[in-house]
Amino acid sequence: MHLVTEIVAAPKVYAFDTGFICYFKGWETLRREDMGMLWEHYVLNEIQGKFQDRRILYWRDNRHHEVDFIWKRKGKDTITIECKWSADQFEPSGMQAFRRLYPTGKNYIVAYDIRRPFSRVYKNLTVEFLNLNQLIENLE
Repeated sequence: MHLVTEIVAAPKVYAFDTGFICYFKGWETLRREDMGMLWEHYVLNEIQGKFQDRRILYWRDNRHHEVDFIWKRKGKDTITIECKWSADQFEPSGMQAFRRLYPTGKNYIVAYDIRRPFSRVYKNLTVEFLNLNQLIENLE
């Protein structure tokens, strides 16, 4: 039996200027695989700009499961948010691992290529797929 431990002291650094990120990384031309990381930074910037809430966290355990953003607002269930440039890139193991520890709350995938929202179920995990505007509306 393996004990799953959350990693609570490993910060993740975000920059709020995607142009600076490109400059810092030396990217003169963007490749498709660069877009997901830039999208994650952009989504976080939009959430924080709209809600002025700096308590959005990154989650990871010792088995390398990750969730891009965890948002716990006072008196409300925890929300998980995964950022994907394309909705078909989503793999549920990170959210599933988080929900085994914290079972209640909404689960969102925010992807650039989503026009109309939809939901999918992965075992016992229901995930809502949204674009950025729809995510902001659902967080309000």
